[in-house]
Amino acid sequence: MSAAPVEQPHGDRSLIAEANRIMDRLPGRRVEIIGGQILVTPSPDVAHSRALKKAARPFEAAGLDEDETEIHQAIGVWLPDGPEDYAIPDLCIVEADIDEHLVENNSYDPVVFRLVLEVTSSNWQADLRTKVTAYAQAKIPVYVIVDRKHQRLHVLTDPTPDKYTTHRIHAPGELVTLPDSIGAKVTLDVAEILKAGQTKRD
Repeated sequence: MSAAPVEQPHGDRSLIAEANRIMDRLPGRRVEIIGGQILVTPSPDVAHSRALKKAARPFEAAGLDEDETEIHQAIGVWLPDGPEDYAIPDLCIVEADIDEHLVENNSYDPVVFRLVLEVTSSNWQADLRTKVTAYAQAKIPVYVIVDRKHQRLHVLTDPTPDKYTTHRIHAPGELVTLPDSIGAKVTLDVAEILKAGQTKRD
């Protein structure tokens, strides 16, 4: 099952009201508003969770969940490309004063986000296309994609109003050192993270 965009809501409900109604009716789904459209994504599988845990460990080991920064999963970032747009990245590195930057609907000003990371699922097109534009427009300095579909890791930096000007793709066997702007030296083992994200078959 893949992520499905939902067209304009019925009646006079706002997009956020419609998104919240969908979350109430479909517990466990991730509901976001990107580019003025509601995006509904199924619950992640266990391999997705394993990859996310494996990707998070180097950030924790580097001390990015201490005084100046925090590591969070599945919290909203308010997006500038629409009056009600927000996304919910799998993992993010944020400034420790994030509580002071709440905008609306449990989503926070993108100015406090140093990095967002997505692990692809059935909605891989959204992570590789739609969210690239959305996070660049939000000026989030670093976007990392664990691309389970194509067995690659993407690191996007240097956002402009509609894209990231630097997009590096890494294959298993590579060690990727992320930009210092996230607050510490973090190196990701591409093979280790991608292997964790593979679905185990009988």
